[in-house]
Amino acid sequence: MVRRLLFIFMLLIVTAARAQAQDSRTLTVFAAASLTDAFEEIGAAFEESHPGVEVIFNFGSSSTLAAQLSEGAPADVFASANARQMQAAQDAGRISGQPRTFARNRLVVIVPVDNPAQVQSLADLAQPGLKLVVAGPDVPVREYTNAMLERLALEPGYGEAYRAAVLANIVSEEENVRQVAAKVALGEADAGVVYISDVTPDLQAEVLTIPVPDAYNTIAAYPIAVTDNPADAALAQAFVDYVLSAAGQDILVKWNFVAAPRSSCHSGRR
Repeated sequence: MVRRLLFIFMLLIVTAARAQAQDSRTLTVFAAASLTDAFEEIGAAFEESHPGVEVIFNFGSSSTLAAQLSEGAPADVFASANARQMQAAQDAGRISGQPRTFARNRLVVIVPVDNPAQVQSLADLAQPGLKLVVAGPDVPVREYTNAMLERLALEPGYGEAYRAAVLANIVSEEENVRQVAAKVALGEADAGVVYISDVTPDLQAEVLTIPVPDAYNTIAAYPIAVTDNPADAALAQAFVDYVLSAAGQDILVKWNFVAAPRSSCHSGRR
């Protein structure tokens, strides 16, 4: 009798373990590096509301992620920091459906908290000998930085000479925007151009922020989409829907992103 009860007990344990294994699902999300903190919090909230689901993130520059997707890297969701890299993934046949804008962001200049170069404004980025760090050429934040400099070059108070001087001050081009922020925080550069969302709570004591006026700024739009071969299409779509939901948008705003337009959040699937 005891053996029979023990056998039944063990059978129940094995059955429960198998059921749990079957219920366990993994969701792989490729996301722009600037989304790290916000998406880690969103991922934790999503896991809590979807028992048995583990969200695994691959954070990096959007250009690197798009290239990985184009080369066939497995992923369920792609969240880019600009439309161009999302389009690159679409052109490679890796995106299913219509991407939707889920957040917006804006540029700021950051300097070390002791500000050794005494950078007070955008004009100071052109001072001789300034060590400026920016993202690499194909990274979205660099494209926005270039657009900012092009707009400034058209202003009489700045001009093409200003743009040339700023570009000459670049001492390092980083793989992603988080590496730019880290170098400035560590005092390895006099200034850097990042998104406002990159000035996270752990960096606020390490850097000073210099705003970029709207006339020269670029409001970055972040698109998100399910890939062409998700392991679980319904689960991947559920994650996208969560990012676009009020709860997901609140988390993004908490991390200094601008919420997506309501039409983007509530538009029907195409």
